[in-house]
Amino acid sequence: MAGHGLGHRSGRGPGHRHRRCHPAASAEVLPDPRPLGAKVFKGWAFDTCHAPSLATLRAWNSSRYRAVGVYYAGRGRACASQPNLTVSWMRGVKSMKWRVLPIFVGSQSPCVRNTNKKHVPIGSKPFSQGQAEGKDAVARAKALSLKKRSALYLDMEAYDVKATSCAAKTLSFIRGWNRAVRSRGFFPGFYSSAESGVRHVEQARRAGVHDLPSVMWFARWNGKPSLYGESTLAKSAWNPHRRIHQYRGNVDVTHGGRTLRIDRNKVDAPVAIIK
Repeated sequence: MAGHGLGHRSGRGPGHRHRRCHPAASAEVLPDPRPLGAKVFKGWAFDTCHAPSLATLRAWNSSRYRAVGVYYAGRGRACASQPNLTVSWMRGVKSMKWRVLPIFVGSQSPCVRNTNKKHVPIGSKPFSQGQAEGKDAVARAKALSLKKRSALYLDMEAYDVKATSCAAKTLSFIRGWNRAVRSRGFFPGFYSSAESGVRHVEQARRAGVHDLPSVMWFARWNGKPSLYGESTLAKSAWNPHRRIHQYRGNVDVTHGGRTLRIDRNKVDAPVAIIK
């Protein structure tokens, strides 16, 4: 996506055992996240580089969208300046009955395909770096009045999964991030290209790897929203209420006289819980 925190998509168009009081560490441990305190949204969402104003969201009440993805933190954000993204904005969104998908754009794979993301590579200690950034993700979320049991989504742009050592380093970072977020009572979500990071994490799940995401947000820009028909994921994995499909990107859309450049998403997954 041009300019957005999620960036370019190629391929478009199970954690440590569950502990009491923490979101499930694996998609297989407890299929439905709601008994663990998740607030699940089912419907249509968009994400856009800058968090839209409350006036714009009010104008967009005429649309079918009822959730918005916002790039709230992370050193890899394309749109680091977010003048609308405040506690009062979060509470205003809540009062209008919109839901929020918080996106953390942290360090990126050393073999990331998007040249605009090569300046924030994962370092030599990927797991501990992932943990540190996961801790930061939670702290930044709390500063915006997000409560425990909220979902936080790690954005990992498409990378070369065939580059074995690089892919292993990337997965280690992802696992560290998940562990830190999960241990602090939040649901760690994961965004990537269906044919890159999502396929890689699914392979890890099948291999019995621990500390994997609780929610899967996959980008396949085929214009055909399908949550549980994605070919790179087993139908039983991240199911139910654990998936988001980003099915179209970089489109200009107008509602109520307000135009935004967005990515389109179909959602059946946990969202932010705002105080």
